[in-house]
Amino acid sequence: MDTDFLIIGGGIAGVSAAASLSELGRVLLLETEAQLAHHASGRSAALYEPHYGAAPVVGLSLASGDYFHGAAGVLSRRGLMVVGGKADRAAFEEDVAAMAFQPVSLAEAKTAFPILSRDMVAFAAIADHAWDIDTDLLLQGFARAARGRGARIVTGAAVTGIARDGAGWTVTSAAGAFRAGTILNATGAWVDVVARMAGVAPLGFQPMRRSMARIPAPGGHDVSGWPMVFGAGEAWYAKPDAGALIVSPAEEHAVDPHDAWADDMVLAEGLARYEAMVTEPVTRVLSSWAGLRTFAPDRVPVIGRDPDNPSFVWLAGQGGYGFQTCPAAARLVADLVGGRASVLPADLIADLSPARFR
Repeated sequence: MDTDFLIIGGGIAGVSAAASLSELGRVLLLETEAQLAHHASGRSAALYEPHYGAAPVVGLSLASGDYFHGAAGVLSRRGLMVVGGKADRAAFEEDVAAMAFQPVSLAEAKTAFPILSRDMVAFAAIADHAWDIDTDLLLQGFARAARGRGARIVTGAAVTGIARDGAGWTVTSAAGAFRAGTILNATGAWVDVVARMAGVAPLGFQPMRRSMARIPAPGGHDVSGWPMVFGAGEAWYAKPDAGALIVSPAEEHAVDPHDAWADDMVLAEGLARYEAMVTEPVTRVLSSWAGLRTFAPDRVPVIGRDPDNPSFVWLAGQGGYGFQTCPAAARLVADLVGGRASVLPADLIADLSPARFR
């Protein structure tokens, strides 16, 4: 065998898993693109908000907290605010309850985010348990840890074939053919494509496009201390980014796996929803892009050995939560593959298991 564990996919899921699995044996990671984190991981809004998402996502996010708060420089305080108009009361109250927000007056909300419109914003709430993630620092930290334990990370290595025999797997790629005992499928939007290539039954993952625009700081404000803000029901969001704002329509449009780009019409509609709640118009867009957030049918990540093919391991369906869950998800993969007891509750592990689809 060339390696014990062959990871396909060099986003945050695959790279963090390489760091954890390298404690157990030889690791080889193959990434299609010329650099790591080219697709969804490289286009994330990158917030650690551990109360965001379905219950199993929240469980993984909370379990990742010790890692994040112990990793020097990875987190910086941001804060989070939800706002709504008069017609948004139900969605606003649902967000407040789900994510442990504290309602505040409009005056308090405007102190935190000065451009809110007094005429349009009827409700506001704030949470301080939200931090920016330095995604490059996090990714490179995992990559260094993996390489430090002997892992090989190969870019420009698109996988073109996967075959299995009694002794293991042969994976053919642009970087050559490799033999491995176990395959880890961490290919984001392409996880079902890779599963079919390996002769493993797909699980029904769906990539969803999300568009984003970077706009100048509204009204010349210093936005560095502003919280991330989203419209009730996640109708849009705005987040400070290096002296500017990232604004997204927060759409979820089902697409096939591809190198995503922003939909101009959807982006314009999202910017209009944002503009309706603030006092400063959007005068220009500095840049725009899109990413794919890939979900399992139940919108819960899939982590573990395939029940019909135990040497094929899923690390998939992170949706928009890959960065904030990756420390605990990577540790769980290593525990499951290594036959070790996990610190995670048994019911959470079961909720994440691919066996739930068989």
